[in-house]
Amino acid sequence: MFVALLATACTGNKANNADSTAVAGNDSTTVAAPDLKGEWDIENIVFSDSDYVKPSEAVADARQYINFEDSTYSIHTNCNTIQGSYVMTGDSIKIEPGLMTEMACDNMATEDALRRILPSISTIEVQNDSVIRLNGANPAECIMLKKAVKK
Repeated sequence: MFVALLATACTGNKANNADSTAVAGNDSTTVAAPDLKGEWDIENIVFSDSDYVKPSEAVADARQYINFEDSTYSIHTNCNTIQGSYVMTGDSIKIEPGLMTEMACDNMATEDALRRILPSISTIEVQNDSVIRLNGANPAECIMLKKAVKK
């Protein structure tokens, strides 16, 4: 059941999830760029039904998240950080390679998955105000993010 839920989390109809408005007088569609600013907890990093990393299961006692600013990001895992820039146009996103600290840790599953998936991230979907999906080139690939709750 979990695998089915995980598979549907990274598939779907972008037309139903994207916030689109038709431009008057032509057939093109304009997609408003979502607001990424702030901290987003990393919920899942998915490559396929059987190949995924759920950070809260990989390292239960560490908060792992991405912080987006105007055109920069910083990723905080249980051990290292990754920092770089990104470019967004509508629902397209290009995450540029960044700098990464390189401490050795007992569990580096999240970092290894992020290094593997970040170069293929190409689109973004806002599922509601608190859930964002960063989609990879392969339809099954994605990073699921949940808006961090301020305490």
